[in-house]
Amino acid sequence: MKVYLDNASTTKVSKEVYEAMKPYFEEEFGNPSSLHNKGISNRKVVNSSRKKIASMFNCNHKEIHFTSCGTESINWALKGLAFSNNAKGEIITTKVEHHATLHTVQFLEKMGYIIHYLDVDKEGFIDIKQLSTLINDNTLVVSVLMANNEIGTIQNMEEISKICFDASTYLHVDAVQVACHKELDLSELNADLVSFSGHKFNAPKGIGILYIKHGTKIENLLHGGQQEQDHRAGTENVPYIVGITKALEVGLRQIGNYEKTLDSYSKFFIDELDNAGIEYILNGPQIGEHRLPGNINLSFKDLEGSDITYYLNKYGIYVSTGSACDSESIEPSHVLQAIKVPFDYIEASLRFSIGVDTTFDEVKYASEKLIEIINELK
Repeated sequence: MKVYLDNASTTKVSKEVYEAMKPYFEEEFGNPSSLHNKGISNRKVVNSSRKKIASMFNCNHKEIHFTSCGTESINWALKGLAFSNNAKGEIITTKVEHHATLHTVQFLEKMGYIIHYLDVDKEGFIDIKQLSTLINDNTLVVSVLMANNEIGTIQNMEEISKICFDASTYLHVDAVQVACHKELDLSELNADLVSFSGHKFNAPKGIGILYIKHGTKIENLLHGGQQEQDHRAGTENVPYIVGITKALEVGLRQIGNYEKTLDSYSKFFIDELDNAGIEYILNGPQIGEHRLPGNINLSFKDLEGSDITYYLNKYGIYVSTGSACDSESIEPSHVLQAIKVPFDYIEASLRFSIGVDTTFDEVKYASEKLIEIINELK
């Protein structure tokens, strides 16, 4: 049996998405900027996709901008604000952000910005009081990962957005792990910029979205043509835009059942470990409304994560030892360090991320083999 439990890293393109995209690789290949029928037709497709996505996110279609990925969206949000601003010199983020954010603010720090990093508790929730203390008239933007890609923590965005609003400070939200995994209404989120990545919810790799709230002053990251409402140069990737739109439609249509099923699978997985007497720590919040559905991040005492993943892989079970973007690092995850996972556990930390196509039999098989491996290694 082959069991893919690395869906937080990437997901496969669903059949519905693939079929929707196919015509735009074949007969409908026109450049949307061309002034002939083939181009005009695809211009209408791009505009229609933008409006559909805006409707699903409950925002204005002019606030939706297509990018190449979540990383570009994050870079554009933070650098775009910084490049358009010459009055405020501080940025607040957290110690558990994705490296797309952390490396971007480090770049901006070299330009003279002062960066503040919010602490988190043992479940990964940021220190709200610390945010209230740090934010001031010189704060340009607060950038927060809404749902942590490693430990699944879903932040209290209502409190965070209120603090930013009251301080007249921009709020950027990394929602890469959120779309199609939790309900999301951008009008309620009340953020100025929100980043998304299609391959996290069964769209292809190479397509993302940046929501830019009307009135947000932001510089372009890419210069050239007048695409994306004159905000992002480069010929639009029509098949991938169609793909991410279809993926959102399908994902949001099934989100209620998706959450319930994945939470039940996660609880079963944990219960199996408990019944077998396995010693572990569940990193992040308890399974439920404050944790991403299907996210199970576990640390095991006095073991090596590389050993466990090696044997899981031999059994056809594919998991991650942390963020796939940093899989070559030999250092413990910065997220696990921030939540202070004990030293004798942190080296054996694994992320099992269940997806929409995962079956109960696959979860059962994975839990059985994990228990078997840990008992043998012990």
